[in-house]
Amino acid sequence: MEINITRVAPEKMKSKPVNEDKLGFGKLFSDHFFIMEYDNEKGWHNAFIEPYRPLSLDPSAMCFHYGQEIFEGMKAYRGKDDSVYLFRPEENIKRMNISAKRLCMPEIDSHLFMEGMQKLVILEKDWIPHSTGTSLYIRPTMIATEKSLGVHPSSEYIFYIIVGPVGAYYPEGFSPTKIHVSEELVRSVRGGVGFCKAAGNYAASLYASEEASKLGYTQVLWLDALEMKYAEEVGTSNIFFLIGDELITPPLSGSILSGVTRDSVIRLAEHWGIKVSERPLSMDKILDACSDGTLKDCFASGTAAIVSPVGQIYYKGREHVINEGRTGELTEKLYNEILQIQYGKKEDPFGWRVKISD
Repeated sequence: MEINITRVAPEKMKSKPVNEDKLGFGKLFSDHFFIMEYDNEKGWHNAFIEPYRPLSLDPSAMCFHYGQEIFEGMKAYRGKDDSVYLFRPEENIKRMNISAKRLCMPEIDSHLFMEGMQKLVILEKDWIPHSTGTSLYIRPTMIATEKSLGVHPSSEYIFYIIVGPVGAYYPEGFSPTKIHVSEELVRSVRGGVGFCKAAGNYAASLYASEEASKLGYTQVLWLDALEMKYAEEVGTSNIFFLIGDELITPPLSGSILSGVTRDSVIRLAEHWGIKVSERPLSMDKILDACSDGTLKDCFASGTAAIVSPVGQIYYKGREHVINEGRTGELTEKLYNEILQIQYGKKEDPFGWRVKISD
C-alpha cells in the first residue's frame, strides 16, 4: 500500500522546545501523524502522513461505548553522528496485533506498520531531542469508529501514530520511587484482557493510582485478583525483585502485560549469569526478604522509564524500606546498559537496535 505524505505548510509548523531539561512526558506533539482506515470490505486502506489535527468522530463511534481501543508505546533515539534508532520495534508490533486479536480488532501487516512508523519518525527527525535520556515517544493507536450502538465488534477502525519529544517519565528521574500496594482493588484477572495494552486496563487503574498519589506514592503495586497475595504489576510497568542472588518477576499468566523491556531485562540478566525466575512471589515472602536483608534490589521496567528503582513499599499500614532507600547496583547497571544500546553507544549483542536514519 502506498503511503501518501502531505507536509504541513512551513508557516504553520510548531515551535520546537528549546530547553530539553523541561520536556516532561506526553505533553508535546510533532507537526505530522500517520493515519489509515479499515472496513470489513476494503481492509486497511487510505494510508497517509499528514499535518497533525483533531480527529472527527461520530458521537456513536463504538470506541466511545464499548472500549475497542488499543495502543503501544515506543521510542526513537538520536544517537552518535545524528543517527536515529528504534529499540525492538518488531516486538511492539507483534504485541499490538495480539491485543487486536483479543479485542476482535483487525491485525495490521507488520511491514506496513513499520514502514508508516519509520517514515513518520524520519519526517519528524528534527523533533528528536539531543540529550541522553530524552527521546521521541511513539504512540500507535487503534480505535473502533463504526457509527452504531449495540454490543458487537466494530466493522470500521482507524489506526494512527503520533509522536512527540519526551524527557523522564517520573518527576523523580532515576531516584528511587515509593509504591503503594493496593489491598482491595485489582487491575485485571486471569482470563481477562490484562495481557493486552488496552485502554480499559488503564482506566481501571486510575482510582487506586489517584489515591496512592494523594498519600505521596508514585505508583500502585497490583496484587493478583484471586488471592490478593501475589505481586503482579506496578502501574505502567512490570516488577522485579532481587532476593539473594535470584532475580524474580511475576509470570505471564494472562493478567499482566508482556513488557518488551521486561524481556530485555530478563535476557540481559541471564546473559550476565544471573539466575532469573518467572514465578509467583507473595507479599509475605517479599516483606520477609526485606526484613532479613536478602531483598537487595527492586525495580519496575517499562518503555517510558526503562527501569525505575523502588525504594519503599507501603503495605498493610507499614512502610518497608528496600536497600536503605537507595538505587540498587543491578538496577543502575541495567538502566545504563539498555540506555547505551538504545542510543548506539554500546555493542548490541542481541540485535535489538534498529537504525532507521543516518
